Amino acid sequence: MVATSTTTETTTGEGWSSRSAFVLAAIGAAVGLGNLWRFPTLAGESGGGAFVIFYIGCVFLLGLPLLLAEIFIGRAGQTDAIGSIRRVAEESNVSKGWVSFGAIGALAAFLIVSFYSVVAGWVLYYAGVFAADFGSAVAAGDPFRGALEGQSQDEIANRLTNLFASPSLLLGMHFAFMGGTLFIVARGVSGGIEKAATWLMPAFFVLLIGITIYGAVVGDVSEAAAFLFTPDWSRLTPEVMNSALGQALFSLSLGVAGIITYGSYIREGTPLGSTAVTIAIADTAVALIAGLMIFPIVFAVGLDPAAGPTLVFQTLPFAFEAMPAGSLIGLLFFILVLVAAITSSISLLEVPTAYGIGELGWSRTTSALVFGGGAFLIGIACLLGYNVWSDVRPLSFWPIFADTDILDTVDGFTGKIMLPLGALLTSIFIGWKADRRLLETTTQLSAPAFALWRFLLAWLCPLAVAIILVTGLFPSLLS
Repeated sequence: MVATSTTTETTTGEGWSSRSAFVLAAIGAAVGLGNLWRFPTLAGESGGGAFVIFYIGCVFLLGLPLLLAEIFIGRAGQTDAIGSIRRVAEESNVSKGWVSFGAIGALAAFLIVSFYSVVAGWVLYYAGVFAADFGSAVAAGDPFRGALEGQSQDEIANRLTNLFASPSLLLGMHFAFMGGTLFIVARGVSGGIEKAATWLMPAFFVLLIGITIYGAVVGDVSEAAAFLFTPDWSRLTPEVMNSALGQALFSLSLGVAGIITYGSYIREGTPLGSTAVTIAIADTAVALIAGLMIFPIVFAVGLDPAAGPTLVFQTLPFAFEAMPAGSLIGLLFFILVLVAAITSSISLLEVPTAYGIGELGWSRTTSALVFGGGAFLIGIACLLGYNVWSDVRPLSFWPIFADTDILDTVDGFTGKIMLPLGALLTSIFIGWKADRRLLETTTQLSAPAFALWRFLLAWLCPLAVAIILVTGLFPSLLS
């Protein structure tokens, strides 16, 4: 007979106080720079509607099954990602070697948080810029003026260039953001992560809706909606489809063992299926609303929606310059992005921290300090790649990374290889190897829902994720 996990706490004695706490924390893990920066960037570069519709399909046909699979592993295992996979493998009478995808995910989370903190430092810098600008507007008796008054588009765009050229400023922002992340994680699940989620996520949604309403009033919402939701199927090239597939995994924070780790803190009796659906819907809604928040402003001032990665840091700040109350809205916008960044970085750092607690026997404080400190040091190398080490190409021998700097190399290696590999192994493990009775008793899905879930994991998910992995390694296949 297969043993099933019935404990209500993890082996570390930590757990969420309620289902809603887990949902908020998991949404916080999923909702991050991928939604507010990467999704609008890809949608803009890919022509809008066709990409968006294909992306939504990918979320629910591929992302949702994988999301439920990761939640299941954590709930069944009740410890860190590697330990949880080991326990499910033992109860399914399969090789413990399957823990390899937990190790891949934990390492990926550790590497991602290192450069994620650097990018979030840019957000922190811009929040400071707009806070100072709004302060000067208030002092001048005109709090509803445009942002960065009197500065040209080139001057505003050069702020990012000047930031990249300043190692000390980049380091200070990176230190502040990583320090905040480490502090929250070190305080534990209930005392740190859950409190952050229950305070920050409601504030996030209030800001998101408020700024979206502002964009609809002062911007060109009809053109933005047409751009996002009217498909031009001629734009749905293999490259665009591959980008949508990858974004679906990235956006839901899959393949980095974060959802497995968070799932291990779930109370017994929590309905896993409906919880996964809630998280997927919320994450997708945030991405779509982010598009409706950003593009009306972009179109209203005649800027290019295909501006690429500079959209948030160079294009939007100039747009705020020409908008009424732009100084205030710019400040609120970057606070919004900062909140999304911190909730995601918490989940990323929690993965290796939980590993240190569950596998190495460290205290939470020690584990958070060791892995947070290590990620901070890697982040220093990443930020120096924009200035002092700008000519360094760590994987120059590998054609797909031959011309990428340090940060883009770490980003590319984790995004193109580690995340899809982890997701591929997860789908195969749950779709083919995990014990059916353990899956049924833990997920408590209805028979039709269970059959569909297992089918998607066994067949569609491995095929789609394998395409992402292969085309990431050999991009010429898409041309």
